Amino acid sequence: MLWKPVIGLETHIQLNTKSKLFCSCPLNDGDVPNTNVCPICLGHPGTLPVLNQQAITSAVKLALGLNGEINKKTKFDRKNYFYPDLPKAYQISQFDHPIMYQGELSIDLPNGESFTVQLERMHLEEDAAKNIHSDDGQTYVDYNRGGAPLCEIVTRPVFTSSTQAKAYLQELRTLVRTLKVSDGNLEKGQMRCDVNLSMRAVGADGVPLSPVLNPKTEVKNVNSFRAVERVIEYEIKRQTALWEAGTPPLETTTRGWNDVKQVTESQRTKENSAEYRYFPEPDLPPLDLTALILEVKRSLGELPPNKRARFVSEYGFKPEEARQIVEDPTLADFAEQSLSELGAWLEAHPNITSETMPEHRFKAMKTFVSWLLNKLPNALDTAGLHLKTARLTPENFAQFISLLVDQKLAAPKGLEVLTAMIIDGSSPTQVAETLGAGGVGDLSTLIQLAQTIATNNPKEVERYQNGEKKLLAWLVGQLMRETKGNANPELVTKAWQAVLGE
Repeated sequence: MLWKPVIGLETHIQLNTKSKLFCSCPLNDGDVPNTNVCPICLGHPGTLPVLNQQAITSAVKLALGLNGEINKKTKFDRKNYFYPDLPKAYQISQFDHPIMYQGELSIDLPNGESFTVQLERMHLEEDAAKNIHSDDGQTYVDYNRGGAPLCEIVTRPVFTSSTQAKAYLQELRTLVRTLKVSDGNLEKGQMRCDVNLSMRAVGADGVPLSPVLNPKTEVKNVNSFRAVERVIEYEIKRQTALWEAGTPPLETTTRGWNDVKQVTESQRTKENSAEYRYFPEPDLPPLDLTALILEVKRSLGELPPNKRARFVSEYGFKPEEARQIVEDPTLADFAEQSLSELGAWLEAHPNITSETMPEHRFKAMKTFVSWLLNKLPNALDTAGLHLKTARLTPENFAQFISLLVDQKLAAPKGLEVLTAMIIDGSSPTQVAETLGAGGVGDLSTLIQLAQTIATNNPKEVERYQNGEKKLLAWLVGQLMRETKGNANPELVTKAWQAVLGE
């Protein structure tokens, strides 16, 4: 018998509003536990919820980004269950009239194939508090997070591999960041995923032998892309073994992921909707979103697939480069502004003609991509900053690239110069002058210096000319030292080739 996984994901996105969904308590990550609380989010008797307008706007924006059908008439419901992280003993959520249903999200897989994920629904709800399991065996509850606005996005059971699931979550994070509705930081719990998985028998052609789905296992609150992959791969092996042993799962259950042991562990039998005893929230009136939908549509902006395609066609990025840039909206905005400045520099360059422009543009773009995607992150790490908090401006970064291209800045000193720019916001010319990092880009000057070194080291030159070719590295090093590391290594090699008659 062949077995094939059936996988669906439930993803909770914490919206980046300043306050909670139904009260004015602030949402500040890292604050002292149980300081951002009030009678409303603690469920004191007699308190009434007040809906956060920004949360509704962000939810509508996300629904539009997911190409979903939006319920113009929506409402909130009470989801009843008793647990320490829920002080009211119910959660204000949405049941039969969610904000969105029947959405979709297209993803690109690592093998180059495209895949469209069908979404069942998206609803808005308040988050529960955070349970903290201590090493002393006690469980503590931090209610700071309780009441935070969440959008729960439920896919149809369309995934068949961990690769598909990971790609979907990465694309979803890119979308919420691009729309600026959430930071989508998995480590901070701003994006959490429940994995639903069951196995079904298939024929040799891969076609299911029955249309009926078997009882699923739900693995709760998986908080990293890698963990999602491991959960899926582990559950496929575990459940396949159960079916082959004749002891298949007979009911829907929930499990947790033990990252230390790399296994899922049983928690409880999964509740169904009847057990939650949903009923309309009596303290919140139904919502009419008709006007808000039209307003949000006008300001939705460019979505990630369109932006990636434009970066490839307009700027000449490779598809994978465009994907890497667009994943971080701050980096994407920074790249566009920097490229605008760099393009203006190319157009105004006195030594670039229309005939040589393609060559110079290609060189500038190659340098730009290398520093943007490889060396800028290293410089930010060295400075202990993020692009949002760094003092580096797009104008200064474009000027930095232009100095490298013109060989007026020594590439070996480039990382040091860029790090200083990030910290204090200085222009690259100021930093290069302070550090003595001005590039020596004149070939004739380098040839003169190489001739002087050759005159002062006749034995080494003679040995090289007699066949000790490894001495070229020594000669190059002497010239780099003479220029204090500020010469282009390629030009240094050319200078020696000219002096040595090669």
